[in-house]
Amino acid sequence: MYKLLPIIHMLSKLSLLFSLLTFVPTTISHLFGDHAFMAFAETTFITVLVSLVVWLATYQYQRELRPRDGFTLVVLLWLEFAMVAAMPMYLYFGEISFTDAFFEAMSGLTTTGATVITGLDNIAPSINLWRHMLNWLGGMGIIVLAVAVLPMLGVGGTQLLKAEIPGIDKDAKVAPRVSQVAKRLWGFYLGCTVLIGLLLHWAGMDWFDAMCHAMSTFALGGFSTHDNSVAYFQSPLIEGLIMLATLAGGINFANHFAVLRQKSLRSYWHDEECRIMLLLLSGSIVVCSLYLYDKGFYSLFDAFRYVSFNFVSVGLASGFANTDFATWPLIVSLWMFFLANVLANTGSMGGGVKLARALALWKFSLREITLLLHPDAVRTVKVNGRTLPERTTMAIMAFIFVYFMTVVVFTFALMITGLDFLTALTGVIACITNAGPGLGSIGPSQNYAALSDIQKWICTIIMLLGRLEIFTVLMLLTPNYWKK
Repeated sequence: MYKLLPIIHMLSKLSLLFSLLTFVPTTISHLFGDHAFMAFAETTFITVLVSLVVWLATYQYQRELRPRDGFTLVVLLWLEFAMVAAMPMYLYFGEISFTDAFFEAMSGLTTTGATVITGLDNIAPSINLWRHMLNWLGGMGIIVLAVAVLPMLGVGGTQLLKAEIPGIDKDAKVAPRVSQVAKRLWGFYLGCTVLIGLLLHWAGMDWFDAMCHAMSTFALGGFSTHDNSVAYFQSPLIEGLIMLATLAGGINFANHFAVLRQKSLRSYWHDEECRIMLLLLSGSIVVCSLYLYDKGFYSLFDAFRYVSFNFVSVGLASGFANTDFATWPLIVSLWMFFLANVLANTGSMGGGVKLARALALWKFSLREITLLLHPDAVRTVKVNGRTLPERTTMAIMAFIFVYFMTVVVFTFALMITGLDFLTALTGVIACITNAGPGLGSIGPSQNYAALSDIQKWICTIIMLLGRLEIFTVLMLLTPNYWKK
């Protein structure tokens, strides 16, 4: 317990920071008079009070974060922030349980976009805004936001940033200092969100819908203000804008900065990971669109419209839908969910394995085949022109193995609780990739409300594992982690 006191002290500081964010929906609730004011006011008061008490009680234990502290704090932050985020919804909706409220909050913060709330068109505007704020904050990572202000709180943020966004480092450096990185990322993130909101309003959304969907689109969050998601608007123009914003959210941010710096789009194509993503996505869209057209599902235009939007949305773990893709042939839908596991780039807000890891594994497998045929050959594994050390390659292989074993284990866990195989499998994939809707009883025309409490808690755990890339959470479960 003594080891945790410095972490708890920092947690109290960040909880206080997070509680201040509730002033935004509280103000909106007051302006709209939507009867959610007390729910937000009580949440803010309780969180501020508890955070201050814990801060003062653990003040003597504050110190610089150590490497292992960062991992502990990240996991505790996501759990604690989800609990705080759930409180307004639990207090506002008299008919939902705390399980449902926590599920909705975790889904928002992990940008999963899975929901248990029905009647979204009619709920309080401030509650809808809060849900989309959770998507937006979780997209870049509340932890990265915290890193930008951690120097002011009296603690460095390097270990926290490493725990939050693990992956393959890129050559391009956004800024030399970690706090500068976080600030510049958030500045770009905010600017893109505002631009998307303006474009969505221009395309036909009212200001409230445009603001909410801008926050959940670029974050790859998938929350909508309507039960029918993007299908509510019946607008190819809106769908096209959301597709472009989703693609931008699924590309490594270092590439965006390179494009802005060089004033050329060539950086996207020169990046191997981005290039393969675009080629794989485009090829899948063309083949599956023609397949659905040939089977008589849609006209040629509608086939490309619906397949393009949903493959971009689900494939990059956003989760919007403009049609019920659960009615498609199973091979098309399952291929879309396979892409959700591998398509998003490292350094983006997407979930899953990330394409750079998948490319590294593919090239490593080809190298091993070559070495079987030519034992004396000298072959290295390169991604984006960079040679990967053997240690990095082995770490990637270990991650991918653990990732897919997690899918298998939790699929069986959900089946044991009574779900059918298709719902269980796609539910696990949708949660671990943070994509949102699945197939079966959790398809795009339905939601997760019909699941039992134990099934919702299992899905909540999967969301957290997927958002923090599994090892961050599993590390806390190993005895060696807690030894000196």
